[in-house]
This record gives sequence, structure tokens and C-alpha cells, in this order.
Amino acid sequence: MIKKNSKIFVTGHKGLVGSAIVRKLLEYGYKNIITKTRKQLDLTDQKKVDNFLKKEKFDGVINAAAKVGGIYANNTYRAEFIYENLIIQTNIIHSCYLNNIKDLVILGSSCIYPRKSKQPIKEEYLLSGKLEKTNEPYAIAKIAGLKMCESYNDQYGLNYKCLMPCNTYGPNDNYNLKTSHFFPALIKKIHETKYKKNSIINVWGTGKPKRELIYVDDIADACIFFLNKKTRHSVINIGSGKEKRIIDYVNFLVKKINTNARIYHDLSQSDGTPRKILDNSLAKKYGWKSKISLDKGFELTYSDFLKTNLKK
Repeated sequence: MIKKNSKIFVTGHKGLVGSAIVRKLLEYGYKNIITKTRKQLDLTDQKKVDNFLKKEKFDGVINAAAKVGGIYANNTYRAEFIYENLIIQTNIIHSCYLNNIKDLVILGSSCIYPRKSKQPIKEEYLLSGKLEKTNEPYAIAKIAGLKMCESYNDQYGLNYKCLMPCNTYGPNDNYNLKTSHFFPALIKKIHETKYKKNSIINVWGTGKPKRELIYVDDIADACIFFLNKKTRHSVINIGSGKEKRIIDYVNFLVKKINTNARIYHDLSQSDGTPRKILDNSLAKKYGWKSKISLDKGFELTYSDFLKTNLKK
């Protein structure tokens, strides 16, 4: 059982999700949170990870460390995406087992599910069809991680869980247009049109694909909730249960950011998966659901964007 004074290791604490997990743990009164930068601990080095966990004797681990990105990054850096995500997960899962850490949460992604999966997507649809080609290496790495957790739970009686969130956004996001996910990329593109005459918002693809968004603090809340929960399931979807077309998100942001820019669809770019909305009924059965609306989440995200990314 994870208590307020339990020793918890959070990986990837500099990133979008990891930083939110640390914020939430502190907000909830957890006092013994340990983090390490990449320079302090190389998670791709099995020996270093094992020695660190052996020395520190953690009660629980939340792994938010991963190589992540949008369509362009996933499709361009395919080798890095499969290698780095496979090795980080493998090292953490196996070292947790070797050091008798029974409570572990690993973060995955909704892209693990088939490209043409039935909607809403249930956990049981995993491996029932072909993956989206553009992010296949990342998806395969995450599938390997969840199957590893599942196998270690079955064989060793552990409490390792893989949470599969939908598209996540929030403070401390990545706004690099070549490596970011679609929502922060749109925020940056649309914000920048405010300061240019006759501006155009370049939207990749048709804008017709549907996506589900969840604010990052909801993901952090789910990680803490399920770290404390004994479950019969190794894979649990985490989503908001609400979806919009990409073009609807564009129009939402145009209104919120208050710009008169014209929208241009770049049809040379891939749409990606046509639709992705998760079935969140399993998480709800365990007692968890998202709380933060898109309006509220955007306000908090855009405020952070203006503080850290504003270019005059």
C-alpha cells in the first residue's frame, strides 16, 4: 500500500506528464518523491537502473519517461522511437521486479490499438488488427511494455499496471512543430497568426480525423489513483470520453485565441488514424474518471504557453 510517506520514484519528471505527476503528488501530500535527470540516471543503462533501485528501496515507481512526438517525429525517427522506448521500459520493469518493488505504473498510449479498431476502443481490442503505419515503432514498443508487465504480474504476483491515455495536453508541453503532438502544434500555429497580416493556419491533412483529448493533470491523477489500486487488469484506458474532429479543435482554438487567420489544409500530409476514442468504462469501474473540461484545460495550458513560449 502506497502511503503519504512512501518513497516514490517518478521518471521523466521534466516532461509534460512527469512534471504533472510530481505536482499532483505534492498537492495530495506525498512527501517522499524522488526524481532524477537524464544526466543523473541513464534509464537506457540496465546496470545503473538496477543499482539505483537497489540502493533507494522504493515503495512505488511511476514511469513517465519516454521518447514521444506527433506524426512527423514518429514517422521520421522510427529507429529511435522503438529502441529508446523498449529499453527504458524493459530496464525499469525488470529492475523493479529484481528489487521487490510490487507497485509500478507504466504509461503507454492509445496508439497501441489497431488503426481501424472498433470505436470506442476497449482494452480487449489490442492486437486485433494492423497498427497505424506512421507510429508503428512507438506502438510496438508500448505493446511490449504492457505485455511484459502482464507477464510479470502473472508469474510473480506483482501489481504492475499500464495506463493507456488518449492525446494529452497541458502546461510544460512540447511546441516544436516537428516533434509535437497535434494540439500543442495547433496552439503555437494559431497563436503566431495573431501577429501577422493575411495569416494562414496550415492544418495537416483533411481535418476530418477525430481525436479525444485529456488534460495532463487528469493523467497524473490517474497514475496516483492506480498506483494505490490492486487491480485484476494490467492495461487500463485513461481518457476524457469526449472527441472532436481536428478541424473542430482548430475552430475552437481560433475562437479562444481570437485570430482572423484563414485555414489551409495541407493534403500532402497524412491524416493518421481516422478515429481514436477510448472506452473508459474499466477505469470508471475502479472508481476513476477525468474531471477537467477542455475549456478549463485550455485556459491553464495557454496561460503556461504565454509565460514560456511567447515570442514578441
